[in-house]
Amino acid sequence: MNLKITKPICFFDLETTGVNVSKDRIVEISILKVFPNGNKESKTWLVNPEMRIPSEASNIHGITNDKIKNEPNFKYIASDVVSMIHNCDLAGFNSNRFDIPLLAEELLRSGIDFSLDNILTIDAQVIFHKMEERTLGAAYKFYCSKSLENAHSSKADTLATFEVLESQIEKYDELQNDVKFLSDFSKRGKNVDLAGFLIFNEDDHPCFSFGKHKGKTVDYILENEPGYFGWILNADFPMYTKKVLTQLRLSKLNNKL
Repeated sequence: MNLKITKPICFFDLETTGVNVSKDRIVEISILKVFPNGNKESKTWLVNPEMRIPSEASNIHGITNDKIKNEPNFKYIASDVVSMIHNCDLAGFNSNRFDIPLLAEELLRSGIDFSLDNILTIDAQVIFHKMEERTLGAAYKFYCSKSLENAHSSKADTLATFEVLESQIEKYDELQNDVKFLSDFSKRGKNVDLAGFLIFNEDDHPCFSFGKHKGKTVDYILENEPGYFGWILNADFPMYTKKVLTQLRLSKLNNKL
C-alpha cells in the first residue's frame, strides 16, 4: 500500500524538554519527506534548547544536557526546517495536539511566521485511538508486526509513524487513501488555534474553550470585556494562540470601519 499524495508530505517527530507547548523547547527534530513519486528524504537535527533538560525528559528520550551543549539552537536551524516543510502537508503521531503547536511556537519565537493555511495535517495517533486505542509502540506491533526499536528516538518514531499510517490505510476499508480525508478524520475537534484554546461552535463562530468565558464567542468577549484580550496576550498562552486571537481582533476592528 502506497500513500496517495499529490504534493509532498512531511512526517515529523519532536523530542523536547517537556510537554508544555508555550514553555518547553525542542531538543531533537526529525523529518521524513515523502514525495508523490514515492521518493523520500530525511533529516534529523539535535537542538540546544537553551534551557536545562529535566532528567525526567532525558530518561524518556535519552538526550542529555551534555549531548546537546555544543549543538545549534532552534533559531539557527529554523530556516532549514522551514525549507524542508515548505508547501508540504504534515503528519505525525499526536502531532495535532503537541508536535505541530510546539513547532509553531519555536518558529514564531525565531521570528518566522507559521500558518496552516493550505496545509493538511494527519495525526496517526488519532486514527489509531479511534480504531484501536493504543500507543505508538503497540500501533507499530499491531499494524506492522514489528517491534519498535529505539522508541523515543525522533528518527525511529518518525519512520514508524509513516509505516503505521500506510498500514492503517491498508487495514481499514473506511479509510480513504486521500490526504484531505485522512486530515479530516484525524482531527480531534474544530480548533481555531493549534492548541485548542479557541474552537468553532456549532454556528462556526470562534469561541473560547476554557475558563470563565468557556463557550462564549470571541466577538462577544472582545466587545464586552476587551481587557480579557490584553490578559491573554500577557499570560502564559502559546504564541500561536495569541497570533490567532490578534487576527480575529483586527478582523473585527476592520469590519467596523
